Amino acid sequence: MRFFEYESRRILERERIPITQSGHATTPEEARRIADEVGGPVVIKSQVLTGGRMKAGGVKFAETPEECEAYARDILALEINGHVPRGVLVAAKAPIAQEYYAGVIYDGVRKLPTFVFSDMGGIDIEEVAETHPEHIGRGHFSTVLPHMDFRAKDAIAQTGLTGRELTRLTPILSALARLFVKYDMTLAEINPLVRLEDGSFVAVDAHMDMENEARPRHKALLAELGVGEDETREAREATPFEIEGERIDSVDHRGVAGNVTEFDGNLGLVIGAGGGSLTLFDAVRRHGGRPANYCEIGGNPSVSKAANLTKLVLQKPGVEKIAVMMSIVSNTRVDIVARGVIKACVELGFDPAEKIAIFRIPGAWEEEGFKILERYGVEYADRSVSMHEAARIAVEKVSGGGADGAGPLRGEETDAEKPPAERLAGAGEVVEG
Repeated sequence: MRFFEYESRRILERERIPITQSGHATTPEEARRIADEVGGPVVIKSQVLTGGRMKAGGVKFAETPEECEAYARDILALEINGHVPRGVLVAAKAPIAQEYYAGVIYDGVRKLPTFVFSDMGGIDIEEVAETHPEHIGRGHFSTVLPHMDFRAKDAIAQTGLTGRELTRLTPILSALARLFVKYDMTLAEINPLVRLEDGSFVAVDAHMDMENEARPRHKALLAELGVGEDETREAREATPFEIEGERIDSVDHRGVAGNVTEFDGNLGLVIGAGGGSLTLFDAVRRHGGRPANYCEIGGNPSVSKAANLTKLVLQKPGVEKIAVMMSIVSNTRVDIVARGVIKACVELGFDPAEKIAIFRIPGAWEEEGFKILERYGVEYADRSVSMHEAARIAVEKVSGGGADGAGPLRGEETDAEKPPAERLAGAGEVVEG
Protein backbone atom coordinates (compact mmCIF):
# COMPACT_ATOMS: atom_id res chain seq x y z
CA MET A 1 0.00 0.00 0.00
CA ARG A 2 1.09 3.56 -0.69
CA PHE A 3 1.18 6.48 1.68
CA PHE A 4 0.29 10.02 0.81
CA GLU A 5 3.13 12.51 1.16
CA TYR A 6 1.66 14.08 4.31
CA GLU A 7 1.51 10.61 5.90
CA SER A 8 5.07 9.80 4.86
CA ARG A 9 6.19 13.04 6.53
CA ARG A 10 4.52 12.00 9.78
CA ILE A 11 6.35 8.67 9.65
CA LEU A 12 9.63 10.55 9.16
CA GLU A 13 8.79 12.65 12.21
CA ARG A 14 8.13 9.50 14.21
CA GLU A 15 11.67 8.37 13.45
CA ARG A 16 13.12 11.82 14.18
CA ILE A 17 14.12 12.63 10.63
CA PRO A 18 13.89 16.41 10.24
CA ILE A 19 11.22 17.82 7.90
CA THR A 20 10.07 21.30 6.99
CA GLN A 21 7.13 22.73 8.96
CA SER A 22 3.92 21.59 7.31
CA GLY A 23 0.30 20.61 7.71
CA HIS A 24 -2.45 18.76 5.85
CA ALA A 25 -5.57 20.66 4.78
CA THR A 26 -8.81 19.48 3.23
CA THR A 27 -10.31 22.96 2.73
CA PRO A 28 -8.92 26.28 1.45
CA GLU A 29 -9.57 27.80 4.89
CA GLU A 30 -7.46 25.15 6.61
CA ALA A 31 -4.68 25.76 4.10
CA ARG A 32 -4.72 29.48 4.94
CA ARG A 33 -4.55 28.73 8.66
CA ILE A 34 -1.48 26.50 8.16
CA ALA A 35 0.20 29.19 6.07
CA ASP A 36 -0.48 31.67 8.89
CA GLU A 37 1.25 29.31 11.34
CA VAL A 38 4.24 28.88 9.02
CA GLY A 39 4.56 32.65 8.80
CA GLY A 40 6.34 32.86 5.45
CA PRO A 41 6.37 31.59 1.86
CA VAL A 42 4.80 28.14 1.44
CA VAL A 43 4.42 25.40 -1.14
CA ILE A 44 0.97 23.86 -1.71
CA LYS A 45 0.97 20.26 -3.01
CA SER A 46 -1.91 18.12 -4.17
CA GLN A 47 -2.17 14.87 -2.20
CA VAL A 48 -2.66 12.16 -4.80
CA LEU A 49 -1.11 8.73 -5.22
CA THR A 50 0.26 9.44 -8.68
CA GLY A 51 3.06 11.34 -10.33
CA GLY A 52 3.00 14.38 -12.56
CA ARG A 53 1.67 16.80 -9.95
CA MET A 54 3.88 19.69 -11.01
CA LYS A 55 3.04 19.40 -14.73
CA ALA A 56 -0.67 19.11 -13.96
CA GLY A 57 -0.66 22.25 -11.83
CA GLY A 58 -0.91 20.41 -8.54
CA VAL A 59 2.08 22.18 -6.96
CA LYS A 60 2.07 25.94 -6.35
CA PHE A 61 4.13 28.44 -4.37
CA ALA A 62 2.50 31.19 -2.34
CA GLU A 63 3.96 34.23 -0.61
CA THR A 64 0.95 35.02 1.61
CA PRO A 65 -1.83 33.10 3.42
CA GLU A 66 -4.40 34.68 1.09
CA GLU A 67 -2.53 33.48 -1.97
CA CYS A 68 -2.19 30.03 -0.36
CA GLU A 69 -5.95 29.85 0.17
CA ALA A 70 -6.63 30.72 -3.46
CA TYR A 71 -4.17 28.14 -4.79
CA ALA A 72 -5.52 25.48 -2.40
CA ARG A 73 -9.04 26.05 -3.71
CA ASP A 74 -7.86 25.45 -7.28
CA ILE A 75 -5.76 22.39 -6.42
CA LEU A 76 -8.50 20.73 -4.35
CA ALA A 77 -10.75 20.86 -7.43
CA LEU A 78 -8.03 19.52 -9.76
CA GLU A 79 -8.13 15.86 -10.80
CA ILE A 80 -4.70 14.46 -11.67
CA ASN A 81 -4.40 11.28 -13.76
CA GLY A 82 -7.88 10.29 -12.64
CA HIS A 83 -7.13 10.91 -8.95
CA VAL A 84 -9.16 13.30 -6.81
CA PRO A 85 -6.89 14.97 -4.20
CA ARG A 86 -6.97 13.77 -0.59
CA GLY A 87 -6.42 17.37 0.51
CA VAL A 88 -3.30 19.48 0.09
CA LEU A 89 -0.01 19.64 1.92
CA VAL A 90 1.03 23.14 2.95
CA ALA A 91 4.73 23.30 3.82
CA ALA A 92 7.26 26.01 4.49
CA LYS A 93 9.30 26.93 1.45
CA ALA A 94 12.87 25.97 2.31
CA PRO A 95 15.93 28.11 1.47
CA ILE A 96 17.72 25.33 -0.43
CA ALA A 97 21.47 25.28 -0.95
CA GLN A 98 21.81 21.69 -2.29
CA GLU A 99 19.42 18.82 -3.10
CA TYR A 100 20.08 15.11 -2.49
CA TYR A 101 18.24 11.83 -2.93
CA ALA A 102 18.05 9.32 -0.07
CA GLY A 103 16.17 6.06 -0.44
CA VAL A 104 15.87 2.45 0.61
CA ILE A 105 14.45 -0.13 -1.80
CA TYR A 106 14.25 -3.91 -1.84
CA ASP A 107 16.60 -5.80 -4.12
CA GLY A 108 14.61 -8.79 -5.38
CA VAL A 109 17.72 -10.47 -6.78
CA ARG A 110 19.85 -10.29 -3.62
CA LYS A 111 16.77 -10.56 -1.36
CA LEU A 112 18.09 -7.67 0.72
CA PRO A 113 17.15 -4.02 1.25
CA THR A 114 19.45 -1.54 -0.46
CA PHE A 115 20.61 2.00 0.30
CA VAL A 116 20.40 4.36 -2.66
CA PHE A 117 21.93 7.82 -2.31
CA SER A 118 22.65 10.57 -4.79
CA ASP A 119 24.02 14.10 -4.60
CA MET A 120 21.69 14.95 -7.51
CA GLY A 121 18.28 15.16 -5.85
CA GLY A 122 15.05 16.71 -6.97
CA ILE A 123 14.83 14.66 -10.20
CA ASP A 124 13.91 11.05 -10.95
CA ILE A 125 16.56 8.73 -9.55
CA GLU A 126 16.14 6.52 -12.66
CA GLU A 127 17.21 9.45 -14.82
CA VAL A 128 20.25 10.05 -12.64
CA ALA A 129 21.19 6.36 -12.82
CA GLU A 130 21.02 6.45 -16.60
CA THR A 131 22.76 9.76 -17.26
CA HIS A 132 25.06 10.21 -14.25
CA PRO A 133 25.69 6.80 -12.63
CA GLU A 134 28.80 8.15 -10.88
CA HIS A 135 26.49 10.31 -8.76
CA ILE A 136 24.74 7.32 -7.17
CA GLY A 137 25.92 5.26 -4.20
CA ARG A 138 24.45 1.92 -3.21
CA GLY A 139 24.84 -0.69 -0.50
CA HIS A 140 22.93 -3.70 0.85
CA PHE A 141 22.22 -4.29 4.52
CA SER A 142 20.79 -7.12 6.60
CA THR A 143 17.31 -7.21 8.10
CA VAL A 144 18.50 -9.69 10.73
CA LEU A 145 21.83 -8.36 11.98
CA PRO A 146 21.98 -5.11 13.98
CA HIS A 147 22.05 -2.07 11.74
CA MET A 148 25.48 -0.53 11.28
CA ASP A 149 25.74 3.14 10.32
CA PHE A 150 28.95 2.61 8.40
CA ARG A 151 26.99 0.92 5.58
CA ALA A 152 24.91 4.04 5.07
CA LYS A 153 28.06 6.13 5.33
CA ASP A 154 29.73 4.04 2.64
CA ALA A 155 26.79 4.50 0.23
CA ILE A 156 26.95 8.27 0.70
CA ALA A 157 30.73 8.38 0.37
CA GLN A 158 30.52 6.62 -3.00
CA THR A 159 29.23 9.91 -4.46
CA GLY A 160 32.35 11.72 -3.30
CA LEU A 161 30.89 13.50 -0.26
CA THR A 162 33.20 13.96 2.71
CA GLY A 163 33.55 15.95 5.91
CA ARG A 164 30.56 17.64 7.58
CA GLU A 165 28.09 16.71 4.82
CA LEU A 166 28.96 13.03 5.11
CA THR A 167 28.74 13.18 8.91
CA ARG A 168 25.32 14.88 8.93
CA LEU A 169 23.76 12.81 6.15
CA THR A 170 24.74 9.42 7.57
CA PRO A 171 22.30 9.36 10.53
CA ILE A 172 19.44 10.43 8.24
CA LEU A 173 20.02 7.61 5.76
CA SER A 174 20.52 5.18 8.65
CA ALA A 175 17.23 6.25 10.22
CA LEU A 176 15.51 5.74 6.88
CA ALA A 177 16.89 2.19 6.76
CA ARG A 178 15.64 1.41 10.26
CA LEU A 179 12.24 2.86 9.33
CA PHE A 180 12.18 0.66 6.22
CA VAL A 181 12.63 -2.50 8.29
CA LYS A 182 10.49 -1.44 11.26
CA TYR A 183 7.40 -0.71 9.16
CA ASP A 184 7.84 -3.46 6.54
CA MET A 185 8.33 -1.02 3.69
CA THR A 186 9.07 -1.88 0.09
CA LEU A 187 10.08 1.71 -0.65
CA ALA A 188 11.14 4.61 1.55
CA GLU A 189 12.60 7.64 -0.20
CA ILE A 190 13.24 11.30 0.44
CA ASN A 191 13.51 13.32 -2.74
CA PRO A 192 14.73 15.87 -2.27
CA LEU A 193 16.59 15.73 1.01
CA VAL A 194 18.04 19.24 1.14
CA ARG A 195 20.87 21.13 2.75
CA LEU A 196 19.60 24.52 3.84
CA GLU A 197 21.60 27.70 3.63
CA ASP A 198 22.42 27.38 7.36
CA GLY A 199 24.01 23.94 6.78
CA SER A 200 21.21 21.85 8.33
CA PHE A 201 19.38 19.06 6.49
CA VAL A 202 15.62 18.52 6.12
CA ALA A 203 13.31 16.29 4.09
CA VAL A 204 11.22 18.30 1.62
CA ASP A 205 9.35 15.43 -0.03
CA ALA A 206 8.88 11.76 0.90
CA HIS A 207 7.32 8.64 -0.61
CA MET A 208 6.70 5.30 1.10
CA ASP A 209 5.14 1.95 0.21
CA MET A 210 4.33 -0.77 2.75
CA GLU A 211 3.83 -4.50 2.18
CA ASN A 212 0.08 -5.15 2.06
CA GLU A 213 0.56 -8.30 4.13
CA ALA A 214 2.16 -6.22 6.89
CA ARG A 215 -0.90 -4.07 7.55
CA PRO A 216 -2.17 -6.18 10.49
CA ARG A 217 1.19 -5.70 12.24
CA HIS A 218 0.95 -1.91 12.00
CA LYS A 219 -2.63 -1.23 12.98
CA ALA A 220 -1.55 1.39 15.52
CA LEU A 221 0.42 3.36 12.92
CA LEU A 222 -2.35 3.14 10.33
CA ALA A 223 -4.96 4.20 12.88
CA GLU A 224 -2.79 7.17 13.87
CA LEU A 225 -2.54 8.18 10.22
CA GLY A 226 -6.27 7.66 9.66
CA VAL A 227 -5.84 4.92 7.06
CA GLY A 228 -9.07 2.92 6.76
CA GLU A 229 -9.01 -0.87 6.71
CA ASP A 230 -10.88 -0.89 3.40
CA GLU A 231 -8.40 1.40 1.62
CA THR A 232 -6.34 -0.52 -0.95
CA ARG A 233 -4.00 2.43 -1.53
CA GLU A 234 -2.78 1.32 -4.94
CA ALA A 235 -1.38 3.69 -7.56
CA ARG A 236 -4.81 3.86 -9.17
CA GLU A 237 -8.38 2.96 -8.40
CA ALA A 238 -9.37 -0.63 -9.10
CA THR A 239 -11.33 -1.12 -12.33
CA PRO A 240 -14.69 -2.97 -12.39
CA PHE A 241 -12.83 -5.91 -13.96
CA GLU A 242 -10.38 -6.03 -11.04
CA ILE A 243 -13.12 -5.60 -8.43
CA GLU A 244 -15.03 -8.51 -9.93
CA GLY A 245 -11.85 -10.59 -9.80
CA GLU A 246 -11.60 -9.95 -6.06
CA ARG A 247 -15.25 -10.88 -5.62
CA ILE A 248 -14.80 -14.18 -7.47
CA ASP A 249 -11.95 -15.08 -5.15
CA SER A 250 -13.77 -14.04 -1.97
CA VAL A 251 -17.00 -16.01 -2.47
CA ASP A 252 -15.24 -19.39 -2.53
CA HIS A 253 -12.55 -20.30 -0.01
CA ARG A 254 -11.12 -23.07 -2.18
CA GLY A 255 -7.95 -22.16 -4.02
CA VAL A 256 -6.87 -18.75 -5.22
CA ALA A 257 -7.95 -16.51 -8.06
CA GLY A 258 -6.04 -13.41 -7.12
CA ASN A 259 -3.99 -10.40 -8.17
CA VAL A 260 -6.34 -9.71 -11.05
CA THR A 261 -5.04 -6.71 -12.99
CA GLU A 262 -6.48 -5.28 -16.18
CA PHE A 263 -4.44 -4.40 -19.27
CA ASP A 264 -5.34 -3.30 -22.78
CA GLY A 265 -4.63 -6.38 -24.86
CA ASN A 266 -6.24 -9.18 -26.86
CA LEU A 267 -4.81 -12.33 -25.20
CA GLY A 268 -6.54 -13.25 -21.96
CA LEU A 269 -4.41 -15.02 -19.37
CA VAL A 270 -5.38 -17.62 -16.78
CA ILE A 271 -1.98 -18.30 -15.29
CA GLY A 272 -0.48 -19.42 -11.99
CA ALA A 273 2.37 -20.93 -9.98
CA GLY A 274 3.57 -17.86 -8.07
CA GLY A 275 6.69 -16.53 -9.74
CA GLY A 276 5.82 -18.71 -12.72
CA SER A 277 2.85 -16.46 -13.50
CA LEU A 278 5.15 -13.43 -13.70
CA THR A 279 7.50 -15.37 -15.94
CA LEU A 280 4.62 -16.37 -18.20
CA PHE A 281 3.29 -12.80 -18.39
CA ASP A 282 6.74 -11.52 -19.33
CA ALA A 283 7.17 -14.34 -21.86
CA VAL A 284 3.95 -13.36 -23.63
CA ARG A 285 5.14 -9.77 -23.93
CA ARG A 286 8.62 -10.85 -25.01
CA HIS A 287 7.10 -12.75 -27.94
CA GLY A 288 5.17 -9.66 -29.00
CA GLY A 289 1.88 -10.56 -27.35
CA ARG A 290 -0.52 -8.08 -25.78
CA PRO A 291 -1.87 -9.46 -22.49
CA ALA A 292 -5.42 -8.41 -21.68
CA ASN A 293 -4.90 -9.09 -18.00
CA TYR A 294 -2.70 -10.53 -15.31
CA CYS A 295 -4.09 -12.95 -12.75
CA GLU A 296 -3.06 -15.91 -10.64
CA ILE A 297 -4.93 -19.16 -10.19
CA GLY A 298 -3.79 -22.05 -8.03
CA GLY A 299 -4.03 -23.82 -4.71
CA ASN A 300 -6.68 -26.26 -5.99
CA PRO A 301 -9.56 -23.93 -6.76
CA SER A 302 -13.02 -25.35 -7.31
CA VAL A 303 -14.27 -25.90 -10.84
CA SER A 304 -16.70 -23.02 -10.33
CA LYS A 305 -13.94 -20.62 -9.24
CA ALA A 306 -11.79 -21.57 -12.25
CA ALA A 307 -14.83 -21.19 -14.51
CA ASN A 308 -15.90 -17.82 -13.11
CA LEU A 309 -12.38 -16.40 -13.41
CA THR A 310 -12.19 -17.66 -17.00
CA LYS A 311 -15.59 -16.15 -17.80
CA LEU A 312 -14.40 -12.81 -16.46
CA VAL A 313 -11.38 -12.91 -18.76
CA LEU A 314 -13.30 -14.18 -21.79
CA GLN A 315 -15.91 -11.44 -21.48
CA LYS A 316 -13.36 -8.64 -21.26
CA PRO A 317 -13.72 -6.41 -24.35
CA GLY A 318 -11.01 -7.08 -26.92
CA VAL A 319 -10.11 -10.60 -25.77
CA GLU A 320 -9.79 -12.90 -28.79
CA LYS A 321 -8.33 -16.01 -27.16
CA ILE A 322 -7.09 -17.11 -23.75
CA ALA A 323 -3.93 -18.92 -22.66
CA VAL A 324 -4.12 -21.20 -19.63
CA MET A 325 -0.61 -21.79 -18.34
CA MET A 326 1.37 -22.69 -15.24
CA SER A 327 4.79 -23.89 -14.28
CA ILE A 328 5.22 -27.47 -13.05
CA VAL A 329 2.99 -27.66 -10.01
CA SER A 330 2.47 -30.23 -7.30
CA ASN A 331 -0.83 -29.24 -5.72
CA THR A 332 -3.17 -27.75 -8.33
CA ARG A 333 -5.14 -30.46 -10.09
CA VAL A 334 -4.93 -30.17 -13.84
CA ASP A 335 -8.34 -31.79 -14.36
CA ILE A 336 -10.09 -29.20 -12.16
CA VAL A 337 -8.64 -26.26 -14.08
CA ALA A 338 -9.39 -28.00 -17.38
CA ARG A 339 -13.01 -28.54 -16.35
CA GLY A 340 -13.29 -24.93 -15.21
CA VAL A 341 -11.97 -23.26 -18.34
CA ILE A 342 -13.96 -25.51 -20.67
CA LYS A 343 -17.10 -24.99 -18.58
CA ALA A 344 -16.64 -21.23 -18.99
CA CYS A 345 -16.22 -21.50 -22.77
CA VAL A 346 -19.22 -23.77 -23.24
CA GLU A 347 -21.54 -21.72 -21.02
CA LEU A 348 -20.61 -18.55 -22.92
CA GLY A 349 -21.24 -20.26 -26.25
CA PHE A 350 -17.62 -20.54 -27.36
CA ASP A 351 -15.86 -23.52 -28.90
CA PRO A 352 -13.08 -24.33 -26.39
CA ALA A 353 -10.81 -25.49 -29.23
CA GLU A 354 -11.10 -22.07 -30.87
CA LYS A 355 -11.04 -19.90 -27.75
CA ILE A 356 -8.20 -21.58 -25.80
CA ALA A 357 -4.95 -20.86 -27.61
CA ILE A 358 -2.89 -23.17 -25.41
CA PHE A 359 -3.30 -25.11 -22.18
CA ARG A 360 -0.06 -25.81 -20.34
CA ILE A 361 -0.55 -27.02 -16.78
CA PRO A 362 1.54 -30.09 -16.00
CA GLY A 363 1.13 -31.53 -12.53
CA ALA A 364 -1.31 -33.49 -10.42
CA TRP A 365 -4.05 -35.42 -12.23
CA GLU A 366 -2.67 -34.28 -15.55
CA GLU A 367 -3.64 -37.45 -17.40
CA GLU A 368 -7.29 -36.94 -16.45
CA GLY A 369 -7.06 -33.25 -17.35
CA PHE A 370 -5.53 -33.98 -20.74
CA LYS A 371 -8.31 -36.44 -21.57
CA ILE A 372 -10.87 -33.69 -20.94
CA LEU A 373 -8.94 -31.29 -23.18
CA GLU A 374 -8.66 -33.91 -25.96
CA ARG A 375 -12.41 -34.46 -25.82
CA TYR A 376 -12.95 -30.77 -26.63
CA GLY A 377 -10.13 -30.52 -29.15
CA VAL A 378 -8.03 -28.15 -27.07
CA GLU A 379 -4.32 -28.03 -27.81
CA TYR A 380 -2.29 -28.65 -24.67
CA ALA A 381 1.33 -29.02 -23.66
CA ASP A 382 3.01 -31.22 -21.11
CA ARG A 383 6.13 -30.35 -19.09
CA SER A 384 8.45 -31.09 -22.01
CA VAL A 385 7.26 -27.82 -23.59
CA SER A 386 8.79 -24.82 -21.83
CA MET A 387 6.77 -21.93 -20.49
CA HIS A 388 8.40 -19.63 -23.04
CA GLU A 389 7.49 -21.96 -25.90
CA ALA A 390 3.89 -22.19 -24.68
CA ALA A 391 3.74 -18.39 -24.53
CA ARG A 392 5.08 -18.18 -28.08
CA ILE A 393 2.41 -20.59 -29.33
CA ALA A 394 -0.33 -18.57 -27.64
CA VAL A 395 0.90 -15.32 -29.17
CA GLU A 396 1.07 -16.87 -32.64
CA LYS A 397 -2.47 -18.21 -32.29
CA VAL A 398 -3.98 -14.89 -31.27
CA SER A 399 -2.00 -13.12 -34.00
CA GLY A 400 -3.43 -15.39 -36.64
CA GLY A 401 -0.29 -17.41 -37.14
CA GLY A 402 0.30 -21.05 -36.30
CA ALA A 403 -1.99 -23.93 -37.10
CA ASP A 404 -4.69 -24.89 -34.65
CA GLY A 405 -4.36 -28.49 -33.66
CA ALA A 406 -5.99 -30.68 -31.04
CA GLY A 407 -4.02 -32.81 -28.69
CA PRO A 408 -0.64 -32.68 -26.98
CA LEU A 409 2.53 -30.83 -27.78
CA ARG A 410 5.67 -32.62 -26.65
CA GLY A 411 9.00 -31.09 -27.43
CA GLU A 412 9.62 -31.27 -31.19
CA GLU A 413 6.69 -33.62 -31.89
CA THR A 414 5.06 -33.04 -35.27
CA ASP A 415 1.34 -32.74 -35.92
CA ALA A 416 1.38 -36.11 -37.64
CA GLU A 417 2.64 -37.76 -34.49
CA LYS A 418 -0.14 -36.36 -32.32
CA PRO A 419 -3.01 -38.73 -31.47
CA PRO A 420 -6.40 -37.82 -32.95
CA ALA A 421 -8.94 -36.15 -30.69
CA GLU A 422 -12.66 -35.94 -30.90
CA ARG A 423 -13.76 -32.32 -31.30
CA LEU A 424 -17.04 -31.22 -29.80
CA ALA A 425 -17.78 -27.77 -31.29
CA GLY A 426 -19.10 -25.45 -28.62
CA ALA A 427 -21.55 -27.95 -27.14
CA GLY A 428 -21.46 -30.47 -24.35
CA GLU A 429 -21.56 -30.59 -20.63
CA VAL A 430 -18.70 -30.20 -18.17
CA VAL A 431 -19.25 -32.00 -14.89
CA GLU A 432 -18.45 -30.10 -11.71
CA GLY A 433 -15.77 -32.06 -9.89
